[in-house]
Amino acid sequence: MAMPNRQWLARGILLLVIGAAVSVGLLYRDVLSVELVRRQLDDLGAWAPLVFMAAYALAAVAFLPAWIFTVAAGVLFGPFFGFVYALAGATAGATLAFLAARYAASDWVAEKAGGLVKRVITGVEREGWRFVAFVRLVPIFPFNLLNYALGLTRIDLVHYVAATFICMAPGSLAYVWIGYAGAEAIAGGERAVQAVLIAIGLLAVAVFLPRLIRRIRREPVPGVDDAGS
Repeated sequence: MAMPNRQWLARGILLLVIGAAVSVGLLYRDVLSVELVRRQLDDLGAWAPLVFMAAYALAAVAFLPAWIFTVAAGVLFGPFFGFVYALAGATAGATLAFLAARYAASDWVAEKAGGLVKRVITGVEREGWRFVAFVRLVPIFPFNLLNYALGLTRIDLVHYVAATFICMAPGSLAYVWIGYAGAEAIAGGERAVQAVLIAIGLLAVAVFLPRLIRRIRREPVPGVDDAGS
């Protein structure tokens, strides 16, 4: 009987941690900004990347806006390392929320996500990792809630992480470049114009890529296109 008791204790602790993270996230959601993230990390030196990725991961669990951290990555670390740190942090956060929903907070997620859970489960049952790839490339559902909802499906963790990491890359790159271009423009650097043009190009690709993917697909996306049927 000791093992089940330990499992319930671990689940209870995890639920308390999730609840505390979400409560803090709701409290600071309206005051969080790119500038606030920059100020908090600007003086951390070599620790800044690790703290940033950890903060990004916790932000995803706490329902804080992910795009703020992605843009801040470009401001703080530049286009290359910013992209690496932002994508790593976002993937870590998506994985934490996924595991929390699968092993501890399934009832809470089902209550909060409502009809989204049924649509996501339908999509994963019919298409597996391809559904995850599609909803990462085409942001139909809210990022934070989707991470939790996918934890209630039967998709393999490795497939989930791989599809999430690869298919979030285009959007992450575009937002990181926006942050970098903005910082260059404010600083008045020689590469400011070039950075802004690249950011506009990447943003255009990120905006039109979902439309292109939906046109290429000949079959409806289960759980998405057939939601009203």
